[in-house]
Amino acid sequence: MSAEESTTNALTADPLMDSPPIRPADAPRCIRLSDGDNVVVALDHIRRDCPLGIAGAVAGTDVPAGHKIAVTRIDAGQAIVKFGHPIGVATATIEAGTHVHTHNVAAEKLPPTDQAGDHGRVDEPSRERRSFEGIRRSDGRIATRNYLGIITSVNCSATVAKQIASKLEPELARWPNVDGIVSVTHGHGCCQGADDEGMLQLRRTLTGFCRHPNFAGVLVLGLGCETNQIGSMLESAEIAESANLKVMTIQGAGGTRAAIDQGTAVLRDMLEEAALEERTPQDVAHLTLGLECGGSDGFSGLSANPALGRAADLLVQHGGTAILSETPEIYGAEHLLLARAASPAVADKLRERLAWWENYVALHGGKMDNNPSHGNKAGGITTILEKSLGAVAKSGSSPLIDVYRYAEPITARGFVFMDSPGYDPMSITGQVASGANLVAFTTGRGSVYGCKPVPSVKIATNTHMYRRMRDDMDVNCGRIIDGDASIDEMGERIFELLIET
Repeated sequence: MSAEESTTNALTADPLMDSPPIRPADAPRCIRLSDGDNVVVALDHIRRDCPLGIAGAVAGTDVPAGHKIAVTRIDAGQAIVKFGHPIGVATATIEAGTHVHTHNVAAEKLPPTDQAGDHGRVDEPSRERRSFEGIRRSDGRIATRNYLGIITSVNCSATVAKQIASKLEPELARWPNVDGIVSVTHGHGCCQGADDEGMLQLRRTLTGFCRHPNFAGVLVLGLGCETNQIGSMLESAEIAESANLKVMTIQGAGGTRAAIDQGTAVLRDMLEEAALEERTPQDVAHLTLGLECGGSDGFSGLSANPALGRAADLLVQHGGTAILSETPEIYGAEHLLLARAASPAVADKLRERLAWWENYVALHGGKMDNNPSHGNKAGGITTILEKSLGAVAKSGSSPLIDVYRYAEPITARGFVFMDSPGYDPMSITGQVASGANLVAFTTGRGSVYGCKPVPSVKIATNTHMYRRMRDDMDVNCGRIIDGDASIDEMGERIFELLIET
C-alpha cells in the first residue's frame, strides 16, 4: 500500500545560475573513486578517442555521462572494481578505454576488498542545541506538518475515503493552519488469513499511520465485513478511539452516501481543533529522517548520496534519527553496514533480513540482480552490487544502532535500518509508518514521488536533470560533479534545508 502521492513538499529550492556549467577544456573528464579501481566514471559525455587523463587511457567509443570506462585491461572473469569494491566480473576481455556496462559485465558477488569496514564513526554529540518550528501534540509527540487523515482498513472503503477528502478540500481555505486531508488507501484487507504475514504487515503499516504525529486527527474507515476488522487492528497496536481518532464503517453508516456525509461531519469537527495548533521551537532531536534514493544514476553514489550521508551524520550528532531501508539494495554492500553494527545482535538481525530476501527471491525464481531498473542502467548503473555500494553512502558513517521490520515503530535514536523492498514508494511508506516525520530523497533520473503526511526534500545528483525538473527538485548536488562544491558543503546545506523544511 502507499499513502496519497504528492510532488515535492519542501519549503524552498536551491538557488543556482540558469546557464549550464561549462567544463574547461583542461578539466578532468572522468573520476577515479579509489586507487584500486580499474574503472573510472565519465563526468560528462565523452567522445571516442578522447584522452581520459588517467593511466594514459583513451576512450574507445562514445560513453554517456555517469557510465564507466576501463583504465586498464580487465581479463574475462576478473573483478570490476569501483568505490574500491567489486561490483561484478568481466564476461569478456575488456581493453583500456572500453565502455564498461551490461554488455560486458555480470553481477557476481565476490569477497569485498576491505573486510574491515570503518566500524562506524562516533562523532561527539553536538553541544549546540538546534531547533525547528514544529508542533507538539497534547501527548508529547512532535509533528512537522498538520494534516487530517482517513485511514482505510480495506480496499472496499477507498472510494468513500477519497470522496470525503475531496468534499472537504474546498473548506481548507478557512483553516490556514491545516495542511490538508490525506486519504491512505490500499488494495488489501480481506480474503487473506487474519494472522498471516501479509495481514500483520498491513496492520503495522496502517496503525503506524494512525499514530503518526503529523495527523492532528484520524478517521479509520472500513466496509464492515472485512477480515481486517478495525477493532482488532487497533487493539493489536494498543490504540484506543478518542476525540482525535474516530472509527466508522460504510455498512454501519447505512451505505456509501451516508458514510460520505457522516465521515465529512466527523472530520469537519476535527478541523476546528486542528486549526488551533501552533508551531513552536522544538529540539532537532525530534526529527526522524527517512533516507531514500530512487531513479538513481551513475552519479548517485558520487554526489547526492554521500552528501545526504553527511547530513544524516549531522542529524544523528544532534540527537536525531536516520532510517536506511531497501534491503535488496544493500546486497553486496552489507559488509559496510555490518562493520558499523553497535553489537553482534544488531549485525545478526541485519543478516537475518538479508537471508530472508535471498530465500524469497529464490523461491519465486528470481535473482537479486533483477534490480537495477531500466532507468538505473540508462544512467550508468550496471549491477545490484554497484547500486548497493552507492545506496549505502546515503547512510553516512554513524554506528548502526538497531534493525526493524517493515513499519515497526522505531524507538531508538541514531542511525537505524528498516527492512523493506527495493522500491521507493513502498520503502518510504514503511518509513513513515515507522515514525519518519521527514524524508530526504536523492534521484538522478528524476523521481517525483512524495508521501503525505510527511514533507519530502528532493535532492538531484546531476545539474542537467536538476535544471530540467527544477519544479520538482530542492537541492542540486550536481554541483559536486561540476566542481562547484564539496560533499561536506552540500551535506551541511541539506541539513540546514531539512531543518527549514
